[in-house]
Amino acid sequence: MKEKKCFVSWSGGKDACLALYKACRLGYKPHKLVTMFSRESGISSAHRLPEALIKAQAAALGIECVIGRALFHEYETVFVKILRGLKKEQIAYGIFGDIDLAEHRQWEEKACEQAGLVAVLPLWQQNRRALVEEFLALGFKARIVVVNTAMLPAAFLGHDLSPEVLAAIEDTGADACGENGEYHTVVYDGPLFQQPVPIRTGREIIPVGDSYAQLKVHLA
Repeated sequence: MKEKKCFVSWSGGKDACLALYKACRLGYKPHKLVTMFSRESGISSAHRLPEALIKAQAAALGIECVIGRALFHEYETVFVKILRGLKKEQIAYGIFGDIDLAEHRQWEEKACEQAGLVAVLPLWQQNRRALVEEFLALGFKARIVVVNTAMLPAAFLGHDLSPEVLAAIEDTGADACGENGEYHTVVYDGPLFQQPVPIRTGREIIPVGDSYAQLKVHLA
């Protein structure tokens, strides 16, 4: 059987990690983690993580990482260029962690199609709450590092995901999985990791624009 070589669109957070886990269970073979960084800020576009941390995650997972750097208006162009390079390495599939946001899936499928790849979404249309419960039950560990303060109090920053934290998130009226952008996480341990990623979160809450707040994350 031909090896199903893939890359993973890697945010550093729980959904990308669970998508990677499920893709492996489905027979896909991850050869690259692709993470996009903002040229404006110098940190990852999705979860505002430093490059050293993304590289440490990749090393702990034993998968090579590919860093893309783009200004906001050139994001898609740079991403597709990276995918075309992966195509030359016989990588045929892209793994994405979206659950049920149709516009995200449409963009991912379009980007992959431009590079001659196929987008695969292992979490698609599954129950949001059940997915995050599965993530925790598998033994993954993730910390909340960004919140949308219009949807979730900044007090959740710095907390590791747990059944108790999920319940507290739901008590605010927010989605436990954060699929609407309520919060973002950084994953630092779990069954795919050869060793934990030693992370340290600061205490200072940093405003980001009008709606978001974050804690800076460093390697310990």
